[in-house]
Amino acid sequence: MKNGINQTLFICIALLVTSIRCFSQEKQASKERPNIIFIMADDHDIQSISSYGSKFIKTPGIDRLANEGMRFTNCFNINSICAPSRANLVTGKYNQLNGVLRIGDILGKNQATFPMLLQCAGYKTALIGKWHLVSEPQGFDYYNVLPGQGQYFNSPMKEKGNPWLDGNKGGIPVEGFITDVITDKSIEWLKNNHSEKPFFLMIHHKAPHTPHEYPAKYDTLYANRDIELPKTFNDDFLNKNPGLTSENAGFSRLDHIYPDHIKEKAKPGISKEEYKKWAYQSFFKGYLRLVASLDENISRLLSYLDESGLSKNTVIVYTSDNGFFMGEHGLFNKMWMYDESMRLPLLIRYPGLVKAGSVNNEMVSILDFAPTFTAISKSPTDEGMQGSSIMPLLKGEKPKNWRNSIYYHYFDQYEVPEHFGIRTKQYKLIHFLDKKNHTTFKELYDLRSDPHELKNIYYKTGNEILKKTLEKDLETIKLKYEKL
Repeated sequence: MKNGINQTLFICIALLVTSIRCFSQEKQASKERPNIIFIMADDHDIQSISSYGSKFIKTPGIDRLANEGMRFTNCFNINSICAPSRANLVTGKYNQLNGVLRIGDILGKNQATFPMLLQCAGYKTALIGKWHLVSEPQGFDYYNVLPGQGQYFNSPMKEKGNPWLDGNKGGIPVEGFITDVITDKSIEWLKNNHSEKPFFLMIHHKAPHTPHEYPAKYDTLYANRDIELPKTFNDDFLNKNPGLTSENAGFSRLDHIYPDHIKEKAKPGISKEEYKKWAYQSFFKGYLRLVASLDENISRLLSYLDESGLSKNTVIVYTSDNGFFMGEHGLFNKMWMYDESMRLPLLIRYPGLVKAGSVNNEMVSILDFAPTFTAISKSPTDEGMQGSSIMPLLKGEKPKNWRNSIYYHYFDQYEVPEHFGIRTKQYKLIHFLDKKNHTTFKELYDLRSDPHELKNIYYKTGNEILKKTLEKDLETIKLKYEKL
């Protein structure tokens, strides 16, 4: 309760202070500070973006941002599942502090979020698309969001001004394919925005999340060819967390995938091995078709920004709420603390600041987005935010004492056990919790010699000093980020 009161007090003070400051500066604000468009996909992995070297698909729309801005190679999530990730994004805090540990948890209205701070500082703020945090979005002059996950066709949308109903309830159906609809409504909002204030627009897509439903024009994409299997497709899970070998793994393993995850139906009587390969082809062809539609809409948005002249003074950020397994280790979905799941795409085009075609390899966290946006917008900063502004990285600089590790914590849900760990540039240590038996299973990977995380060396003799060091680092970083 004390934490909530302090944050509410902070928001009120920030509103008072910035309203006085912005009163005299608001007319010049659009010239002094850039507009910001933040685009977040759902479950979009780097393996299906061609500027990241995808073998599966070409994404010219998204690639424009890489070619004209900066591509980050080591951006990570800290809890790879939809709602908790979005709570991390808007609060800049770990889930133990923002209260959204699992899907279904409510983001409290007493939580300070960066859209509130931008709004305080004179930005016109808007959110269009997926929200998924149950309670009504705060800090937005306008919103039009999906109830829960929403639908791909004719989805209800909940527009500001109408009575709010928490969670999956409410909304008025909007005709059309939701990726097109979200883009249409975003462009419409931009066209109707005649304010002299700079703007911050969040465009949150549903794609390429399941179910894989898309317009008929994409049916022929990948219809006559198979997708290449990843090298780790037949991982035997030797010395890995026992949960992966469980028969109860339908939210993670392709050979156990629940039928409702796939649009087509498997032929009856096929072997388990054949089913796994069939599931891979069927699932990811649908996934890639949604990526293709998403990329086309990114192109459409960028074209409008060019035509309207907004490109000149608008920062554009593209990312996803989490990574995604594309058959690596025989898995789909996310949640597990392996790199395919926790690594995020991050592309930033910042006219006049970021060098075109630049690449950054420093370790960046989803927690860094909030302080970065407050820095760009010259907004007040919530001292409780746990990330760091990446503005120096965008300028091509590396700050002293920049982080060398990421802390991750997933809370048990969807047949995946609770686990937490630390990822450095070379090593990854994971603790899996078996709450029923009060035991812990541990995994340790040398990412330099084993980048695909196939060989768990935790229980291998000769690593005692390394384990002791990493265990101590994990204890320290866990206490730092989760102490209430």
